[in-house]
This record gives sequence, structure tokens and C-alpha cells, in this order.
Amino acid sequence: MEFQRINPVTGEVASSAKAMQPGDIPAICEKAQAGFDQWSKMGPNARRAVLMKAADALESKKDQFVDAMMGEIGATAGWAMFNLGLAASMVREAASITTQISGEVIPSDKPGCLAMALREPVGVMLGIAPWNAPIILGVRAIAVPLACGNAVILKASEQCPRTHALIVEAFAEAGFPEGTIQSVTNAPADAGDVVGALIDAPQVKRINFTGSTTVGKIIAKRAAEHLKPVLLELGGKAPMIVLDDADLDEAVKAAAFGAFMNQGQICMSTERIIVVDAVADEFAARFKAKVGSMPVGDPREGTTPLGAVVDEKTVAHCMSLVEDALAKGAEQLTGGETTQNVLMPAHVIDKVTPEMKLFRDESFGPVVGIARARDEDHAVELANDTEYGLSAAVFTRDTARGLKVARQIQSGICHVNGPTVHDEAQMPFGGMKASGYGRFGGKAGIDAFTELRWVTVETEPGHFPI
Repeated sequence: MEFQRINPVTGEVASSAKAMQPGDIPAICEKAQAGFDQWSKMGPNARRAVLMKAADALESKKDQFVDAMMGEIGATAGWAMFNLGLAASMVREAASITTQISGEVIPSDKPGCLAMALREPVGVMLGIAPWNAPIILGVRAIAVPLACGNAVILKASEQCPRTHALIVEAFAEAGFPEGTIQSVTNAPADAGDVVGALIDAPQVKRINFTGSTTVGKIIAKRAAEHLKPVLLELGGKAPMIVLDDADLDEAVKAAAFGAFMNQGQICMSTERIIVVDAVADEFAARFKAKVGSMPVGDPREGTTPLGAVVDEKTVAHCMSLVEDALAKGAEQLTGGETTQNVLMPAHVIDKVTPEMKLFRDESFGPVVGIARARDEDHAVELANDTEYGLSAAVFTRDTARGLKVARQIQSGICHVNGPTVHDEAQMPFGGMKASGYGRFGGKAGIDAFTELRWVTVETEPGHFPI
């Protein structure tokens, strides 16, 4: 049995995939375990060579990835190519760390005892990836776990099964032992049961999930029943602070990129621009002009910076936030009618206050609010007035001041004079509060995807009290 993903722009069938059921999961997990038994025994340079081939295989499928992302989620060609480039970089970074999974010798109080801390592969890892940056986040869910010697199961998003299938196909071409990489696809209605069966499977030792905070809590609770560790990268409401001494031209550019890249459908998207009163009117005027020059259009034509959002529910949700803000006294600077159901123009809403839903609720779409702050301290207070804590930014010409503010913001990531949207393969990526816990990326990923063991070797005769 198969399910279909519909193109949000055209209404046509974009892809079909197998609608797996919970009963399919045991065999998949057994195959993954068999793959782990071989892959985990391979040396670091052997694993590196296979991962490097996987990066090349990903890039060889460029046209297929672009077509799949355009069809399944209404992405622009530019966003698809950015996804592919960063994803290939992530695989090569993962390949580079195979020889960096090191331990240490720890001084022991016991004479003749050689004490070691060793990092070893864990087993089968479950990676659950979302649709919004499907190549980046699909690859992130499996690359470092593989580098560490684990087998992986990629639970594909129901909204982009073909895009995620291409990742698995590329990795399979690289020459991993049979079973090392498995994929699971399911119809939306079966998601809860299928994911539950995966979490419950005895072969699955750890889970990483990127997605909404609501679903992340469900996964964490289910995994906790088995005492299985979970790495969660969840929602965000990223603030970008603009202080009174900021370079406004740079701030405007970064805010436009951060708020509207991929139509605001990025976990790091700038959702709140917090501007100190002294420069708020000038910033708002410049930002309005910038965003007003950014039209939305059919992503297949590739002539506009903004393309489609993933579905009509996104439009309805975003507009409900806008309407609530306007009813409570906010002012709309840019926006307009949505065409073809999912071609939503960029909305900028000024004079947003904490009482408005737009200040609190993640929009995950092309709408951003501007909030006015009295001064630096008030700006930090507003930035932290959220349940989320993934990414943030602060703009100031005084680097020391920027660093001081950055260290006061409660977020896993903060950029001084840079946009909230910034990702690199080697960086520790993750959040705090309702944005989750744990870190992807580089050496931080080694901690998440290996087991740290204490092993001793006695070199002298033992002396015991009994």
C-alpha cells in the first residue's frame, strides 16, 4: 500500500511512497542490527572512505533533489541547492571525525591500574527528520551517527518522502554493509503508531528528532519508558536585537534574510525583531522598503526570492497571528493577499507586544513582528520572554557590547552582527528551554552518538581487604 504527497502549488501528485505499518518495523530493525554488526567493526579510515563516497553520491543527484523538493514542499531551486551543498558538507565533516573519536587515559588512585575512557558505537540509531530543510536535516540525522560506527534508520517526513528516499539511495550507492542504512515511510495517519513501534524496538538504542516542540515531547516521553536517550531540536521564536548603535543597513539585510529565507520555514528563522526605541522608526522604514522589494512567486519559475509555503494550514496559522496582533494595536507594514493558496507574501507587523500571539507563538511562515524596546536591558528582557531558546542575534557596532548581550540571551546559538539563520557542519547546533536539548554537529555529535565507557587494566597483583 502506498500514500501520495501532493504538490502544494499545483495540486498534482508529487510523489508516492510505501505506507509502512507498525508490523513492518521489526524486520527493518533486525536488518539495521545486522548492518551495525559489520559496520561497527570497520576501521575509521574505512568508514571515512565510504562516507566520502556518500557525499559524492548526494551531489550526483542534484537534479533529482531539486525536482523532488520543488514538487513535494514548493521549494525554490535556490533553497534546494543550498540544502544539497550544506548536506554534502555535513557528510564530509562526518567523514573527517572518524579518526577523532578518541578517549583518554585517566590517572587512577589504585597502584598499577591503567584506567581508560573509551568512546564506542552504540548500535542502531533512529533519526526522525522534518520537511522544511529536508536534505540538510535528513543527512544530519544519520551522518555523524554513521561516522561513529552506528547503523541508522531514517524516518522520512510524510511531506517529502521522495526527497528523503534520495538521501538513502545516495548512501546505499556508497557501499555501506547491507542493512546499515534503513528508511521508513508512512502515511500521515499512521505516523504515531509507526514512530512508536520504532522507539519501542529493542534494537533502537537512541533517537534524534528535529521538529515541533509538541511532537518532541511525545517522543521524549515514549523513549523515557525505555530509558533511551533522545536528542531534540525543536521549535524556535528567534529574536534579533537591534541596539541604538547598530549598522542599520546590515541589520536590515540580516533581518530580511533571517525572517524570509525559505518563506520563514526554518527553525532558526527570525520571528521577533526587537529594536531599541532610539532607532526603531528608522529601522522600520528601511526594513519596510527592503521587504517590499521581495515579491513572492511560483517557485518553478524561479524569478522571485519568496516561493510557496508547505500547505494552506501554514497560511491560515500565520494570518491568525497577524489578525490577532492587528486587533490588539499592531501595525502592518507589508503584506497582501495570498495567491494560488500557498503563495503568501512577506508580512511585517510593527509595534508587536508580549500580549500578542505573534510575539509568543512560532509562525513558521513568512511573517515577522517588530517589537520596540526602551533600552538594551529591556531588549534582553524581551528576547528572553519566550518558552523557546534556539537561535538569536544582536546588532551593534561595539563588539564587546554585542558579546555581553549575547551571553545574556537564553539560547543555544547567538550571533553578533549576523543573522539568526546560520548553520555549519562543524558547529554545535541545538537549543535550550522548549527548543530541546543535546547538540548536533562536529565533535559535539560524537558525544551524542557514542557510548562513553570506563575500562581498566590491572598491571600489578591485587591487594584486597577480604
